[in-house]
Amino acid sequence: MRFQKSESAFFVFMGVTLAAGAVTLHAYHVVGSGIQGLSPALLDASFQYLRKLLFATGVLLVTGVFFGMFFIYPLIRKQVSEHGKLRQMTASLSARSQTLEQAALTDALTGIQNRRYFDDALQEYLEEFGRIEKPVGLMILDLDHFKQINDTHGHHIGDEVLKAVAKCLKDLTRYHDVVARLGGEEFAVVAPNMDRELLIKLAERIRRGIAGLAIMSDNAGLKITTSVGLAVWDRNETADKFFARADGMLYEAKRLGRNRVCS
Repeated sequence: MRFQKSESAFFVFMGVTLAAGAVTLHAYHVVGSGIQGLSPALLDASFQYLRKLLFATGVLLVTGVFFGMFFIYPLIRKQVSEHGKLRQMTASLSARSQTLEQAALTDALTGIQNRRYFDDALQEYLEEFGRIEKPVGLMILDLDHFKQINDTHGHHIGDEVLKAVAKCLKDLTRYHDVVARLGGEEFAVVAPNMDRELLIKLAERIRRGIAGLAIMSDNAGLKITTSVGLAVWDRNETADKFFARADGMLYEAKRLGRNRVCS
């Protein structure tokens, strides 16, 4: 098994420390064995031996201090620095992941939720409000003659129309309503705890709000209208069937002449 530098340095430091301890303990035993009654020559030899032991202890301690200051401490600082960088990198990657996840659920042009978010939210609302037996309203909107706007005024004006409609929807709905762009010029609103009467009132308010948008092109104001299909969940149908029913009402609004709400 291979050790990392910090582990090897630790073992070396412990070895030096233990060696210094062993020499000190040996010196203690030499002193404890007694030096009284020794001849001057033996006494001098004992003191010389003790001096060597103390010198060796000092060398080992200095070596340990030197090794700790100039090798172990830099390793520790390096590891702390690397750990800090790793934490910063992890935090950055986590933030980036959250940003990417948010981007995956948000329509890039309008800033509102996209179809993926809408599908998940609709399913979740049906499960939760079905459990407490409360209504869930669904509104599908499609801008009238939007292709003509793009063809006549250009896609940049079409983009401005989509952004203005998205803002209008956000301004006229509640904070817990789900407002999403399904694609192209089609939008949807999930309005929990709304019965048919309340949903129709909200849809009419939105329809009038969109019709009143002031969008300029070549110093001329564009008239924007929308057709709206509504449905209130019957607590039995799946999310797909619920959506299909509201979408069918949208096509009925288109068939009847556009710029109207059908439920």
